[in-house]
Amino acid sequence: MSLHPTEALPRTTHRLPPLLRACHLEPALAVTAFATALAAAAGRGPAGAAAVAAAVLAGQLSIGWCNDAVDAHRDTRCGRRDKPLATGELSQRTVAVAAGTALALCVPLSLLNGAAAGAAHLGMVVTGWTYNLWLKQTVLSPLPYAVAFGSLPAFVTLGLPLPSWPAWWAVAAGALLGVGAHVVNVFPDIEDDLAAGVRGLPQRLGRTVCRWVSPFVMVSAMAVLVVGPPGRAGAVSWVPAVAAGVVAVGGTAVPSANRSRWPFRAAIAVAGMAVAQLLLRGRDMV
Repeated sequence: MSLHPTEALPRTTHRLPPLLRACHLEPALAVTAFATALAAAAGRGPAGAAAVAAAVLAGQLSIGWCNDAVDAHRDTRCGRRDKPLATGELSQRTVAVAAGTALALCVPLSLLNGAAAGAAHLGMVVTGWTYNLWLKQTVLSPLPYAVAFGSLPAFVTLGLPLPSWPAWWAVAAGALLGVGAHVVNVFPDIEDDLAAGVRGLPQRLGRTVCRWVSPFVMVSAMAVLVVGPPGRAGAVSWVPAVAAGVVAVGGTAVPSANRSRWPFRAAIAVAGMAVAQLLLRGRDMV
């Protein structure tokens, strides 16, 4: 017996909140905002920045839903109350279909930016899926983050009216930010991940090492952004770099409990400074 459309609508809308929780919405929106701002800073214009935003959002949603669909059984065994699949609010099939749909939409949205730029972005999305399906549990877990974030400047610059490869320092800084983002994302849940059998590189290194690694990878990205671009770095570059170093040291050196979130907060703050610096140098990427 088929449902009347008015009966199906409440069921569909009822699924929307848990679907949004299952897609890792905050990181997806953060990456989308960063990519859009970088496109605007590089001179893509309103239409170009909108095309970047649509493609990146679709790709990030597909990666987020893929992640939760792949981890459904593990999250259920661990009793994760923050995961809609583990609580039974969503089925694995529903989330897998959402991931596939977002991925299918990502293809034409990426190609709207041009063939070369679209290929660069689709390569980024493939690395995200590869992380979920395989590399997440290996020592190579930072590699997809480095490749994806390092490729983001290429996605932006290859979509310009005169396509070109980005400067080396933009790629290097993006890759370092990606590795830092991976460690930052894992840091609060290292023990839970180990209990669930997830053994990526940060989990293998452990909390003590990662509390230092995460902010200093971000500081390295900041250093690349200071010394890499052409011309002599002025106070507008060095002052944020010094501030980033102070925040990194302060966040990691403060005496704290084992599960303190201060190293996590320090890394986030330094990442914000590095992102702001990259946006300021957006025009110099070409």
